[in-house]
Amino acid sequence: MKCRWVILGAAFVFGLFACLCIGRYPIHPAQVIRLLLAGLGMDSAASGSLADPMMIFWNIRVPRVLLAMLAGAGISAAGAVFQALFRNPLAAPDILGVTAGAGFGAALAIMFLVPAALVIQASAFVFGITAVTLAYILASLSRDRSPSVLVISGIVISAMFQAGLSFIMYLANPYDQLAQIIFWTMGSFHTASWAKIQATLPVLVPGITLLILFSWRLNIMTQGEEDALSLGIPVMRWRIFYVLVSTLMVAAAVAAAGTVAWIGLIVPHIARYLVGPEHTRLIPMSAFLGGLFLMVMDSVARSVMLSEIPISIVTSIFGAPFLGYLVIHAGKARMSHDT
Repeated sequence: MKCRWVILGAAFVFGLFACLCIGRYPIHPAQVIRLLLAGLGMDSAASGSLADPMMIFWNIRVPRVLLAMLAGAGISAAGAVFQALFRNPLAAPDILGVTAGAGFGAALAIMFLVPAALVIQASAFVFGITAVTLAYILASLSRDRSPSVLVISGIVISAMFQAGLSFIMYLANPYDQLAQIIFWTMGSFHTASWAKIQATLPVLVPGITLLILFSWRLNIMTQGEEDALSLGIPVMRWRIFYVLVSTLMVAAAVAAAGTVAWIGLIVPHIARYLVGPEHTRLIPMSAFLGGLFLMVMDSVARSVMLSEIPISIVTSIFGAPFLGYLVIHAGKARMSHDT
């Protein structure tokens, strides 16, 4: 296990360094080292001789890589929690309507409010939280307390917000507003900044920390509600806790970068393959791999073509085949179990 973490740590450092070098303005690895030292105050000569690269590196490249890393870690950790809570390998953070609600909020701000970045993020965040709240209210109206009711409620709320988003896009000005809404719903880190990191950091880092600290309860809850209740764990209370923390993290990531598809589904499965189903190891590994994965995918999105590719297109290229693999694998497992 230690050897595996060493290999993954080395892969992370290599990936981080490569992502800092790659971009529309490529920076030589030796120059990256000098810029890092200059930023830490250890190479004052570089501050004067590398003024332009210094501005690009510290004001654009570094915030973008860090924001992608944070968003990937938060969404992936939330995905691992949702798959455990609903005991469904296809569960993803957007099943409760968070992504659809946030997309609707962003489109609403672009269309009817001041289309400033802060207003769009705030509107996306508020409607992401509103979506999961409505899903809970709808689920609470049913006498059935099983997790599947909450999943179905999330699908209903998600469909409502998707319809609202489609209506706004129908009304939007095709020359400016529509393009902005479409690009936002497909996700991008091109507006990454230190201000966005300051806005998401207080949500994502404490959120991931809380999920890791209380991950041992998920191990018990996944054994069954009756077993958890017999051990004195108030299942409904902790289920609400996990859903709220995960939803806040996803909403913060979506508010900062737009919709990022598939990562919350595929990364927890890769992490489970590496460390097993034990959540005290699975959630940290999901966060670690999610940060690395999205950081690399964002570098691909901004490097392979002259114009930047929306991040959800890149992640979908990997996510859709992976979902196909899960469907085939689940079918084979069911057939072997029946025989």
